[in-house]
Amino acid sequence: MTVSVIEQAKIQAQVLVPLVKALQAELGEARANALVRKALADTYRRFGEAFWQSRPDKHLGETMASAFRTYAAGDALAYDVREQSDDTFAIDVSRCRYAEFYNALGEPELGFLFVCSADFSLAEGFGDDVALTRTQTTMQGASHCDFRYRRKDEKKT
Repeated sequence: MTVSVIEQAKIQAQVLVPLVKALQAELGEARANALVRKALADTYRRFGEAFWQSRPDKHLGETMASAFRTYAAGDALAYDVREQSDDTFAIDVSRCRYAEFYNALGEPELGFLFVCSADFSLAEGFGDDVALTRTQTTMQGASHCDFRYRRKDEKKT
């Protein structure tokens, strides 16, 4: 049985939310969040490295399209592809069940910490020639998330 990423996030939240709340109470919110962000960043960077290395073609657009199909499974995301090529992938996410879930828990800031903050670490795992920009997220109340991946040197590897 395959568990969708959204269902994995919900399962993880059952442990992570109370754990981080306890850390925040003990260490203070800023210190606890920094610790969690660092630990998760290392994990997601390794996921990004493994995912990127598993792709034989290294075409950024197709690689990211594949990744977003995985994250969108189970009706978790609604998004529009704005641009896709070997060196770019740009999408706007208009509906995010990850955000809806954390908002329903009353913990959107933890949703941002656990889910949205991971996006940049994951992209770092793709190597120094791939950059991600994102100026807003639905988790933080915006109308959409604007993901823009690009290959920095336009080199195809």
